[in-house]
Amino acid sequence: MSSPFVINIGRQLGSGGREIGKHLAEHFNIAYYDKEILSLAAQESGLRQGLFERSDEKKGFFHSIFHVVQPFFGGGGDFYDNQLSEENLFIIQSRVIQRIASERSCVFIGRVADYILREHPRHVNIFITANLDDRIRRVAQRRNVLPKAAQSIIEEADEERATYYNFYSSGTWGAADTYDLCVNSSLLGIEDTVAFIANFIEQLGFTQE
Repeated sequence: MSSPFVINIGRQLGSGGREIGKHLAEHFNIAYYDKEILSLAAQESGLRQGLFERSDEKKGFFHSIFHVVQPFFGGGGDFYDNQLSEENLFIIQSRVIQRIASERSCVFIGRVADYILREHPRHVNIFITANLDDRIRRVAQRRNVLPKAAQSIIEEADEERATYYNFYSSGTWGAADTYDLCVNSSLLGIEDTVAFIANFIEQLGFTQE
């Protein structure tokens, strides 16, 4: 049996990234993790899930007076220290992502998983974008808001994701040289974009036995 492989997906809001990730997980018959990471991190740390939700892919949203007392991936000590900060919440989520990726093949949506798993022997990093009109349409329908409000939501979400990603990783959110493949889902549509990405991944030799 082959060792686990992971598909890490970064995405612009409204690009269809989550839907594409779910379809890829189904195609390869592997696990899918999005907000599930938050509940797992809460369970393993004993902290309230709301803490992880409030700081989810947002840097500076959760303000803490405490200092980080452990390096991000350093050894020694108890990393579930009583000190509470955005950085420690990131550490906890990172450990959950690393553990899951070592145990099974899966798709991760966002949460800097591509950087966290940069040493994983079998990983592929994908970024999904889409034309702004398509993104506005999707967000307006999903949130039941007018297009102008949808565009504001998109701009705020993209800024938060970029700030979060750029702080915790050595790459640049959405920049082509940070990923293995960047795809505009507007060009082929969701279904054919899934097929295109799946073929790309299969060409790399990543398949589920």
